[in-house]
Amino acid sequence: MTDTSVPSYDTSDDTAPERRPRRSKRSKSAWLFARDLLVIFVIALLASVLIKTFLVRSFYIPSGSMENTLQVNDRILVNQLEPALIPISRGDVVVFKDPGGWLNPTAEPEKNPIAAAVDWVLEGVGLAADDANDHLIKRVIGLPGDTVACCNALGQMTVNDVPLDESAYLKLPDGVSAVSQEPFEVTVPADSLWVMGDNRYNSADSRFNQDQPGKGFVPIGNVVGRAILVTWPMDHWTWLDNYGAVFDGIPTVAPAGVPAGGSDDSPATPESAPAAAASVPDAAAGVIAAPALPGAH
Repeated sequence: MTDTSVPSYDTSDDTAPERRPRRSKRSKSAWLFARDLLVIFVIALLASVLIKTFLVRSFYIPSGSMENTLQVNDRILVNQLEPALIPISRGDVVVFKDPGGWLNPTAEPEKNPIAAAVDWVLEGVGLAADDANDHLIKRVIGLPGDTVACCNALGQMTVNDVPLDESAYLKLPDGVSAVSQEPFEVTVPADSLWVMGDNRYNSADSRFNQDQPGKGFVPIGNVVGRAILVTWPMDHWTWLDNYGAVFDGIPTVAPAGVPAGGSDDSPATPESAPAAAASVPDAAAGVIAAPALPGAH
């Protein structure tokens, strides 16, 4: 007998080869997408680290020593190319590490290992506070070799005998014209700066640290960079001026021990006024903590 039945086919076998490539394509696409995301994340992370290390850094202001230029809780960007590649100028607002004794020591809070590891990563990319109690911010008044004195008959400060009109940025108590509550006269040594807060009667600056090992001077090597921009809150957004016109006409003087157009066989000893006996202003010394996200403290 002849078998006339129609042959049967397993349709599942016919479609299986078509489905397998589709699944494979989907898996490959998902892997490529995940890979691209990882590459983008790594590049962004490296860029953030490089920017924080070499270009700009973010800080916030917890004290009023730089009012009205900077307000409490302002966030600022600091250009780290100065002084590494760009020389510091009089009038620059600079962030610097404590030269020693300007800030009261604070105990490091204890953290569990996981929290410490997370903070370490966030600090590295600039999203968490680091060195929060080890930095200050002030305006540069005297460069190496400058003689800074206060006050003349009009209550002004002088740099190399040139009087300064600091009204553009100073905050003084009502009815007060003298730009410093304590008289002083200092000559800035080589590789150092004389710095003061804009809120002159409420700033623990160079004047009030003359009894410290550095005699109130800030080594240029301690400067992190120049503050260039207020970034937060939004209504405070502004570029920070160094008011170069205030310091126009000041002659350059070579620091003691550094020849100026010739040899100097008898270098002068930097003169410094005794440490002020008056109480140090209450506004902290302009301590600033590094980077915080908008709205954070």
